[in-house]
Amino acid sequence: MKIVVLDGYTENPGDLSWAGLEALGDVTVYDHTPFDQTIARIGGAEIILTNKTPITAEVIAACPALKYVGVLATGYNVVDVEAAKARGIVVTNIPTYGTQAVAQFVFALLLEICHHVAHHNQAVQEGRWSNGRDFCFWDYPLIELAGKTMGIIGYGRIGRATAAIAKAFGMKVLAYDAYAEGPEPTTLEEVLAGSDVISLHCPLSKENTGMINADTIAQMKDGVILINTSRGPLINEADLRAALLSGKVAAAAVDVVSTEPIRMDNPLLGLENCFITPHIAWANKESRQRLMDVAVSNLASWLDGNTVNNVAK
Repeated sequence: MKIVVLDGYTENPGDLSWAGLEALGDVTVYDHTPFDQTIARIGGAEIILTNKTPITAEVIAACPALKYVGVLATGYNVVDVEAAKARGIVVTNIPTYGTQAVAQFVFALLLEICHHVAHHNQAVQEGRWSNGRDFCFWDYPLIELAGKTMGIIGYGRIGRATAAIAKAFGMKVLAYDAYAEGPEPTTLEEVLAGSDVISLHCPLSKENTGMINADTIAQMKDGVILINTSRGPLINEADLRAALLSGKVAAAAVDVVSTEPIRMDNPLLGLENCFITPHIAWANKESRQRLMDVAVSNLASWLDGNTVNNVAK
C-alpha cells in the first residue's frame, strides 16, 4: 500500500528512523506540506500520516483512495473526523506517548518562574557576580513550592503525572476534570479559588475554548501562577495579558498559543512575567520514539484487521 507522511519533520528531524513504517508499505515522507499541496501529495495513497497538516472534508472528498489517516499526535482536531467517519475512513491517534515528557516540562516552566535560572545565569555571564559586593544576589523573588497548592484542570494521564510530581515537591493538589474525578471531588470553582499554581491539561473542545478568561481569572487567588502545556485556545490571551499587567496573575508560562507558529501581534509577547516556549513539551527524543512506535503499531494493527486507537468510530 502507498503511505504518505505529509509533515514528518517535527516528529523526525533526522534522529529517528522511518524503517518501521517502510516495512508496511511504499512510503513517501514530506518534511512539510503547504495546505494547497495536500490533495496533490496524497494522490492515490490509501494511507496518510499527519501531524498538523489539516485533513478537511474537502481533502477527504478529493482523495477517493484514502482509507486510513494516522495522526502523529494525541489531539486530532486537524482531521474532520465526521467527514472521515462518513466515508468509513479510520482515523487513529497516539494517546499516551508524551505523558512523562509534558509533566516534566510543566515543572521546567514552573521552576523557571520560581528561580529565573536563565536570567541569573546571564547576569553571572555578564560579570555582575564577579563585580558584586555580596556573596550572592537575586533580581526576582524566589519561590518555594512546598506547602503551596497546585490546581490541575484536566485530570487525565498527563494531569495525574503532573500531580505526582507536584506531591514530590511537597505541594497539595486540587484537580478538576469535566469527565473524570480528581484526587477528591473538586469543582472548577474550588480549583480556581484554592490554587497557588494552575496547570491546564484539557483536550480542546467547543465547551472549554477560552475557559481562562477575565471571569475565571477573577476567581483565582491574587498572584496566581498559570501554566499551559495543553492547547492555546483554552486561554483568552487578551484577558491573560491584562491580568499579567495588573499583577492579578503573577506569572504565566505557555508552551502553546492560539495560533501556531505564534503571530508577532500575540498579546502575550513582550511581557516580562510571561514565558513562552515553541510547543516543545512533547518533543524529547524518547517521546518522539514512542510516538513513532505507536504510529507504526496502529497501522500494523489496522492492516491485520484489528484496529486500535480509532477516533472515527
